Order: sequence, then C-alpha cells, then structure tokens
Amino acid sequence: MALRDRLRRLVQKPGSVDLAPFRALVDEAGAREPRITELSDAELTAAASVLREEEDLAELCALGREAARRTLGERPFDVQLIGTLALLAGHVAEMATGEGKTLSGALAAAGHALRGRRVHVMSVNDYLARRDAEWMGPLYELLGVTAAWVGQSSTPDERRAAYRADVTYAPVSEIGFDLLRDRLVTDAGDVVQPEPAVALVDEADSVLVDEAMVPLVLAGAADLDAADPRYADLVRRLRPGLHYATDEEARNVQLTAAGAHEVERVLDLDLYAPEHLRTLTAVNVALHAEVLLHRDVDYIVREGSVKLISESRGRVALLQRWPDGLQAAVEAKEALEASPSGEILDSITVQELIGRYPVRCGMTGTAMAVAEQLTEFYSLQIAVVPPNTPCVRDDEPDRLYATAADKEVALVEEIAAAHAAGRPVLIGTGDVAESERLARRLARAGFDRVVLNAKNDAEEAAIIAEAGAYGAITVSTQMAGRGTDIRLGGSPASAAPASAAPGTASADAAGSDHDRVAEAGGLLVIGTGRYHSSRLDDQLRGRAGRQGDPGGSVFFTSLQDDLVTRYAPDERVKAAGDAEGLVTDKGAHWVVGHAQRVAEGVDLELHRNTWRYNHLIGLQRRELLAERDAVLRGDAADRAMAADAPGRHAELTGIAGADAVAAAARQVVLYQLDRCWAEHLAFLADLREGIHLRSLGRGLDPLIEFNREAVPAGKRLLADARKRSIAAFEALTAPGDGIDLDSAGLTRPSATWTYLVHDNPFGSLDERALRGLITMFKGRRR
Repeated sequence: MALRDRLRRLVQKPGSVDLAPFRALVDEAGAREPRITELSDAELTAAASVLREEEDLAELCALGREAARRTLGERPFDVQLIGTLALLAGHVAEMATGEGKTLSGALAAAGHALRGRRVHVMSVNDYLARRDAEWMGPLYELLGVTAAWVGQSSTPDERRAAYRADVTYAPVSEIGFDLLRDRLVTDAGDVVQPEPAVALVDEADSVLVDEAMVPLVLAGAADLDAADPRYADLVRRLRPGLHYATDEEARNVQLTAAGAHEVERVLDLDLYAPEHLRTLTAVNVALHAEVLLHRDVDYIVREGSVKLISESRGRVALLQRWPDGLQAAVEAKEALEASPSGEILDSITVQELIGRYPVRCGMTGTAMAVAEQLTEFYSLQIAVVPPNTPCVRDDEPDRLYATAADKEVALVEEIAAAHAAGRPVLIGTGDVAESERLARRLARAGFDRVVLNAKNDAEEAAIIAEAGAYGAITVSTQMAGRGTDIRLGGSPASAAPASAAPGTASADAAGSDHDRVAEAGGLLVIGTGRYHSSRLDDQLRGRAGRQGDPGGSVFFTSLQDDLVTRYAPDERVKAAGDAEGLVTDKGAHWVVGHAQRVAEGVDLELHRNTWRYNHLIGLQRRELLAERDAVLRGDAADRAMAADAPGRHAELTGIAGADAVAAAARQVVLYQLDRCWAEHLAFLADLREGIHLRSLGRGLDPLIEFNREAVPAGKRLLADARKRSIAAFEALTAPGDGIDLDSAGLTRPSATWTYLVHDNPFGSLDERALRGLITMFKGRRR
C-alpha cells in the first residue's frame, strides 16, 4: 500500500465520501427538469444517446428522473440521485431500507452503459435478478439502453444473448459459474461472457464481505465421494464426554482414548496403524458430521438431499456443499444417497471474481460497519446517503435475561402485547430450529403466524410483503438479502413493488391500511438474540421505519445465547435477574456486546488469512490463463508443436493438412493446460491442509510454509503442460485423412456441474491455525 493511501486511511474516516459535489449536480439536474419534461419520448432517448459522447452527469440525472417518472410512475428523490452519482463514481452507496436502491442502481447502470461500459448488476438470487431486470426494463428502453437477465435455468444461448446487452442482471454465483465454464472452452466461439467492465453489486456488504471467500467450483464427472454408512452408525452410538470431547467454541471434536478404543473394538483394527489412516480420517469426519452439524440449524433435508443454510441469510444456500468428505458424511448420517462430488476442474472466490472488474460499485443498507474491509479488499469508499424522510424508528436497548427460558417467555409476552394493539410484528430468529420452536410456542398461545425460513424460501416475497399488515405476526430467520419492501398495511407480492396510482380504489385502501397500522405504532421488529455481526442486527432493525414510517425494534438476549457461550465463555457473569429474569447489570450487557465484537474480529481475521492463500493461487491462475487464451484464440499451440515436435508436425501436416494439425495442436495444448491446473488445485488443497498440521506442531508460520512449496509448483506448471503436450502430440494418429484426438488420451469429463463450497465449519483450511484468535480477543477488557 502506498504511503499516501496509508496516511489517508489514518486521517480520513472510512466511508466519509463528501456528498457536496453530488448535491450540486442534483441541484443542477433539478434546474434542467422543466426543459426535460417538454421532450417527447423520442427526443429524450436521443438526448440520452448524446451522453455516449459527452459526459454530463447533471443531464444524466435529469433525463433519468424524467424517464423513471414516465415509465415507472416514480420520480426519483434527490437522495436517490445522490445514490446514483455515488455508484457512478465507483463507491458503495449506503441507503436505508425502502429508500429506493433498486431505482438508484438502475440509473447508475444506465449511466455506466451510456459511457460505453458493459454493466453486470449482481444480485443475490435468481428472483431478484429477474424481477429487477423486468421491472426496470421500460426505464432502460426509454434511455436507449438494452437490459437482460441470467438465471440458473438459462441456456448457453440465452446467457450469451443476455451478456451482449448493455446491462445484465444475474446472481453473483451464475456470473462466476459462467466465467469458470468459459475458462474451459475449447472453441473461442463458445465463450458466453464478454470482458468485464463494471460490477454493480446489490446487497454489497453481504456479497463482498460475508461471501467474499466462498469458492465457486466447476467439477467434472468422477467416482462418487460416498461415505461408508457404517461410520455414521458407529459414531451415533458414541457417548459425549466418554468417547469424544468438543472444544469450548464447539468448532472441533475429537475422540478420547476411550472413544478410539471403542472404535477399534467395533471395527476390529488398529485405528492408528499407517494402513488404516483413511479409516481414521473417515471416522473423524463422520464424528464431525454427527456432533457439530445440526439438522434445521446448519442444513435441512429437502427432496431427499442435504441443503445447506446460509449463516448470513438464514435461507437455503443454493448449490453449496461442504468440502473434505464432510458433505458425504452428512448424507450418510441422514441415510441419503450420496451426491456427486467429482474432480475440481477450476474454482474462483467471490472476491477474486469481483476483483476482475475495472470498475466496482455497490449498494446496501449496512455498509459502514464493514468500511474497513471494503477499503482493504476492494479499495471502495462508502457514500452514506441520508434518507429522504428522517427515520423515526424507536430502537430500544436490548432486553437481557439470565436464561434462554426466561427470554422466550418474555418474548411471547411482548408479541402478545403488540398483537393486541394491532401492531404487526416481525421476529428475526437465529436459525430454522429456533424459528419453528417459536412458531409452535405462538401457536400454543393461540396466535396465527407465518413462518419464513430456509424450508419455504420460495414463498418469501409474498410472506415479507404482507409482514406489515395490521396484526400480522411473521417469524423469520436472518433477513439479509430478502429484497422486498415491508409496507405498513401490507401490499401484494408483485414482481415489482410499485405503488398503486393515486386516486384509485386500491390506492385509497392501501392508504387506509397504512394509516391504521401507523396509528398502532408501525412495524415492530424483534430479534431473538444478537447475530454474530452487528451489521446483521442493523439489517433486521432496518426492516421497520421505512421512508419515515413509525416503527420500533428491540433485541431479546440471554446469557445462555450461543453467541455468548461460544465467544465469551470465560466471562464469569453473576448478575441475577428480577422476578421475570430480566438482567439490568451493565457488566452483563457488556459481555453480550463483547462476545459479538469477538465474533466479528475472528471473522475478519479468517477473511484476511484466507485471502492471503487465495491471492497466490489467483496469480498462478492468471499466468496460466494468459497462456491458455493465446492458445485458444491464436496459433500459439501450432507454433509450439512445430518447434518442439517438428518431425511429427510435418508428418501429420502431410497427411491431414495444416488446418487440421493446427486445430489438433490447439486441443492437445488446451487439454494439458487444463489437466495440469486441475492437478495443481488438488495438490494445493492437500498442501494447505498438511501444512497447517505440520506448522502448528513446529510453531511455524503456515502461510510461509505454504508459499515455500506452492510457488515452485506454480512455476513448473507451464513447463509441465508443455512437456505433456509434446508427448501427447507425438502420440496422435491420423487414420484416413483426419486426426484422432482420442489416440492421445484427450478424454474430457463426460459431464460437469457447478456448486459453491461452504466454508468448512471446523476450519480445515484456516481456522485451526487461528484457534488462538478467540482467546486473544477474549483477553481484551473494558
């Protein structure tokens, strides 16, 4: 980092982007509004096209505002245009829930496109990508900009067409998967993605921080990575404390001496003999799956398969799986058929994917809490955009209880009181199991409620749209990324959450319902406990009080909450509760906040450590990709084989012709480059795991030890691929007048598929090396 950047970070508060220049441009746009409103649609489109040659941000804002009014029935507020300008400047715009981020993002995407930059608007799921692309479609059309969307079910031709548009909406995972597939094409015409230009990221903090180090994987067909069901049955019969022990954070589990003896007795073998090392590993993985992964908390079982639950969103993490045989072990635990794992052909982290774009920007309601990470990892600054109408939400202090039981009793009483007044209540829970437990408790108390969790996420838009209805009770897991406004009085769950036209019967009814709920106090948001990040707390709070509406929020916590017992177990709190169990001791409240800060610190260090490993891998991949691209799009392979195997090259040319030989050489070299990379990834995965175990035992820095072996291996990659290519080219045969590629063993996987690798919750890659972090953070005192 340059000295200037270091000094800037010392003297400048993160996120302190000066909004004054943006305000001046918005004022100028307002002054031009009378002229712009007189333009016909054709004249407006023509005026927008001029911006492709002449950059005029004030004109862009004026044209965009008028286009939105005509096509969407919504005139953007000044603050929405400030958000647009922040995005055009390459910042992250922090805008509160309900302030119109979708429209601000669309105007910014159009502005980038009119500058000649192709834009990828990255969403968190298919539903939002399609909804926003179709909702904003008329706006783009009037501005002379083309827009399209990509979803999980899109065909290659549909994807190729969508990426040709000026603006493409797509889930970040689909963009990553398309990139991985493009990296393995053997014909340049099969590439679907253009060169990256602008990444505009919705829910930026969730994507850029929470999911930054999630690897997106392209795998090829191979043997099933099935786990032996005997091991699942065996560990299920082991007794905690006697046969196995867990660490204080419940992040690791290991056999005791008695446990090892019991396993050896059942399997009739020496568990620690070298020839049974694989058995030892399989038993340990089965034990992890049985003891540390809990159904309806870490995963659900749906339609005969294991579905992981995103910790940051509380919804099913589509296409995600665990590494290191853990996925197969969980499937064996649940007596399910093993899902295919295959050989990893290539992978990329979300952070590396976003880093490919020369221009990066994003929008979210909670960016300031991760300002340091956004600056450190993406060189992004935050523009905090004020709300159009001041927020009047009443955020109450936490209510802390001595026990979880006391907390749940008080929680139900609070819900009952709010419901009696007709006030809608949204309850945010920590996991699926808690949401269903609370729902059952409310049902026993006679309350109608709607449950939104990872088991019914397909219905989430309709459920959330009605959460603001009079007297509604909605129980939900973590709300990040839901993407649907909660309007007081409720609203139809339409594809585009647009308001009804003023003066219509539906608008009058909506206004009446709104007023009724507002008089009751507005939406009350209740958290059943602090999340591992204060940012997630803020996301939940932000569901109430949209656009100046009344509302409130409160978190119910206890000293038995998982956050406290996991991240501050050594804090001895002797605070007693009152008759209802309510704790008012300041020291006890400090412990809850301290535990959350510890969790945030650990997450940040894990991010940094994982990035250090992936940075080297990314550099090696970049070098190989440059070579691969030269082979794919040119005659580099043909020239190389003519130089390295001149005799065979001349012989094959005489039989099949120069064009056929050049095509065969290209396929040979591409295949060997791809094989070498897949094998290199497997080597690095094994190296990284082994290095940690060796380094921890010797007090060495695992990153240094990793680089000591990974760097030379990476330098050998291209040379190894070249040697293999020569051997394979020499082995080519030319029966008749063609060249037989199979004769050189160029057999690619018969099938490929994509998925995301969920972070191993037991830290097989990094966390074991950072085991002391929690202890370090715990040691910090007031």
